Amino acid sequence: MDILREKYREHYRILGLRIAYYRKCKGYTQEQLAERIGKSWSFISQVEANNGATIKGISLDTLFCISDALEVPVSRFLEEI
Repeated sequence: MDILREKYREHYRILGLRIAYYRKCKGYTQEQLAERIGKSWSFISQVEANNGATIKGISLDTLFCISDALEVPVSRFLEEI
């Protein structure tokens, strides 16, 4: 799996940036989003950063939860990736 994450590093980075963008548009802190989806603040931070040595992937279940919490269609997070 690490080989695939490395191959798609830019996709993970863009996904993280989009999550951060829509979270900020909604006026939520990372802590507030984390609470809404049942994850930790550090999890959200890692997903949004995704530009360092470590790539943090997420499941579709988590993406669906984020989509619901931010009231943004899932497709918006994956457009043109």
